[in-house]
Amino acid sequence: MCTPRVILLLTTDNDDSLLSSSQMVSKHLIEQFGIMDVTIRSAMVPSNRFRVDDSHPTLWAVLQTPDSPHFSTSTWDQESTIPCMVLKVSSSNSDQRAVALHIAKICGLASPSIRDKIKTFLKYDLQRRLVVDAEIRTKSHKYEYAIARCFDENLQITGKEIECPGAEYFTGKVRDRFLGTNSKMALVTTDRQSGFDRQLAIVPFKGAVLNLTSAFWFHQTQHIIGNHLIDVPHPNVSIVRKCKPFPIEFVVRSYMTGSTDTSIWKNYQNGVRDYCGHLLPEGMTKNKKLAKNLLTPTTKEEDHDRPISAKSIVEEGWMTHEDFDVCAKASLGIFALGQEIATEHGMILVDTKYEFGKDLETGEILLIDEVHTPDSSRWWLAHNYEERVSVGLEPDNISKEFLRLWYRENCDPYKDKIIPDAPRDLVRELARRYITLYEIITWKDFEFNSQKSEKDIGEILVKCLSD
Repeated sequence: MCTPRVILLLTTDNDDSLLSSSQMVSKHLIEQFGIMDVTIRSAMVPSNRFRVDDSHPTLWAVLQTPDSPHFSTSTWDQESTIPCMVLKVSSSNSDQRAVALHIAKICGLASPSIRDKIKTFLKYDLQRRLVVDAEIRTKSHKYEYAIARCFDENLQITGKEIECPGAEYFTGKVRDRFLGTNSKMALVTTDRQSGFDRQLAIVPFKGAVLNLTSAFWFHQTQHIIGNHLIDVPHPNVSIVRKCKPFPIEFVVRSYMTGSTDTSIWKNYQNGVRDYCGHLLPEGMTKNKKLAKNLLTPTTKEEDHDRPISAKSIVEEGWMTHEDFDVCAKASLGIFALGQEIATEHGMILVDTKYEFGKDLETGEILLIDEVHTPDSSRWWLAHNYEERVSVGLEPDNISKEFLRLWYRENCDPYKDKIIPDAPRDLVRELARRYITLYEIITWKDFEFNSQKSEKDIGEILVKCLSD
């Protein structure tokens, strides 16, 4: 079945803006819907001057500006077998896209391939609108006020004033652990922002975003494998079962990307073709989707992590074959579910890491630590991924890297003993982006009113760890 021909008819001969809008409609028809035979002509020409092949499906679309009087096609309707429609188009890109979509839907009646492209277009447009809505929503005064108040009044959760008598305490870069005398442990995810092996800032609500995002995914994935989560009594606090972690991070990747020494793209650039037991073909390019999701574990070692294959994990004694198989199967299952939900929410789950451990009481293998958070995972925007990568651009994302870039531009964060404080506006914007990612990923509204002080957190820990 041949693709329909489209003739765009302009109701005026001397309106440059209408011509420009028509050219953009034509471009959208060609690029988005594969309708290659698009011609722009003047509607002032008599219909019998159009050379039309009756054997080829054709559509006339009369385009006029929004303020133009209605253009009558009654004569054409009486003289021609070709369908004719009148559409108003403005100079806005969204209006031009809408007109092109309307025309494509008519053409789709005669072409299955155009119908398929329309479905793809509508999917990407929905993904775009979801992200745009989240971006606009988190720029509302409610969000700006809450973030500014938290920053200006130093209400962030730093962990410095949390007291839990009787609990063994360990501090990390972001999370602090409080071990009860029973089978429970409390994880407090603070607002500390680290980078360059040091603390860079205290970002309002960041800890809550990470903790609540993990809680969301623990709930979503519990049918795949059990997890250590017992309760979330505070946005920054998770009460979990005590586990002995495996010394392996289960990294799952779906795209040829990354910049760290352990990343698949960095290794590929360096000539590695056997990566974690996976043979990679020649000619792969950055940011392109892999043929399938790959499990690419890394060791957790004192000096540095290193990529490792499943075979080497067992041979070197890091895990037993049986334990590894349980974790590997769960990792791929969780990642596949994460990708499915991400697509519905307008995002791409690019890669992530999972950690597993054995319950100290039951010996059950559980999913632990964090799941699909903005810090443990790479997220791209879905709607324009193919468009950007096809022309050599980096995939779009809601970036958190600008704070690190600011430090690189204003000091040597690795060597300087004292580094400057990050500007207030930068930290507030980073907080907004964390919240935006939370709302896109989970489709939940971030609750500001549920925040409590560090003293309150201490009291919660005492109660939860003593129950």
